[in-house]
Amino acid sequence: MELKKLKGLLGIQEGDTSQDIALQFLMEDVDETIRNYCNLKAVPAGLASTSYRMAMDLYRYERPGDGDAPVQVSSISEGDTSTSFTSAADALSGGILKDYQGQLNRYRKLGW
Repeated sequence: MELKKLKGLLGIQEGDTSQDIALQFLMEDVDETIRNYCNLKAVPAGLASTSYRMAMDLYRYERPGDGDAPVQVSSISEGDTSTSFTSAADALSGGILKDYQGQLNRYRKLGW
């Protein structure tokens, strides 16, 4: 993965280096996750787009480098006004692999 391309996909200006460390970590994490899940030494070219989507999801839901975890509204009631919040990371419950197992399984090799 390329940092420049990931920044472009996330809408981060090329000259903005404030997120570079977090983005580099995400790219390494996604690479490691794919290699470990598929039992491969390198991420195949066929999973390039999938790896970018995984990195984008991790960036949006986990917000590395940000001390405050983002929250989402989980429910709203109008009678006597009630609002419930949940962590945005809950969208990744079951891990980042949950949404991408279909694509990754095509490249998965049996490990002994």
